[in-house]
Amino acid sequence: MDPELEAFIPLFPKADLVDPVIERKSFAELATAIPVPDIADMEIEDRTVPADPDVAVRIYRPHRARGAVIWSHGGGFVMGDLDTEHPWATRLADASGVTVISVGYRLAPEHPFPAALDDAYAVLAWAAGHAAELGVDPERIAVGGHSAGAGIAAATALRARDRRGPRIRFQLLNQPSLDDRQETWSARHFTDTPWMNRDKVTAAWRHYLGSTPASPYAAPARATDLSGLPPAYIATAELCPNRDEDISYALRLLEAGVSVELHQWPGTFHGSQAILSAEVSQRQIAELAAALRRALAE
Repeated sequence: MDPELEAFIPLFPKADLVDPVIERKSFAELATAIPVPDIADMEIEDRTVPADPDVAVRIYRPHRARGAVIWSHGGGFVMGDLDTEHPWATRLADASGVTVISVGYRLAPEHPFPAALDDAYAVLAWAAGHAAELGVDPERIAVGGHSAGAGIAAATALRARDRRGPRIRFQLLNQPSLDDRQETWSARHFTDTPWMNRDKVTAAWRHYLGSTPASPYAAPARATDLSGLPPAYIATAELCPNRDEDISYALRLLEAGVSVELHQWPGTFHGSQAILSAEVSQRQIAELAAALRRALAE
């Protein structure tokens, strides 16, 4: 493990996701303690997207933004909201020059699949239909997210392709949760890794799926056809249960003719980019923003 990250391991709270309601409070305390960059030149607006039910979003508009990303937060499908994602959405918008539309999707287990996907897709459709109002080019709309949110973003891209929905230019997938089956080497062996481990992944998928059998729209790794999907940037952490399913998904996208940039970050663990003082975290965050800027802003 990267020594700058390892020093922080004793400070991470123990969490097992058995009771998501309890875990949400500690997750919020951790997330909102992360400092927010200077946003003097950025317009930030809370809005409600008409849907069934309506979806809360927070829009971050950098000066002269040309593109937009529909952004879904992490939290194992059961934690997180617009406030916990605020430090990350702000950073991403500021560093990329792209409008970030952060999605306050419904959480499991109270709202199992497909609630979160329905919310993210509704925001995508709304953004595409209101591009002029948002001041973005409708041909420069991406989907993205961290962890569970990245899995929801990948599923949104699959649904948009299959429904001939809004055109998505790019996928920005950071350590995505893609496969409920947990059959890869990393999913089977990473039982005691920091922050995210096999038991927590199992609990997250159980809450998210509820009594519904997994489908490609819940677990995109189950999709048999990945052709026609948008180009993707996929980032993985070395000590993350999701690592191998993410690498496999990237390779399958390539085999399907989809352009992919894959970045495996050595010495990192799931969510370790939250340790902002670490040099590797700074590079990770900068790379995510740079990939989005290349895809939408340049």
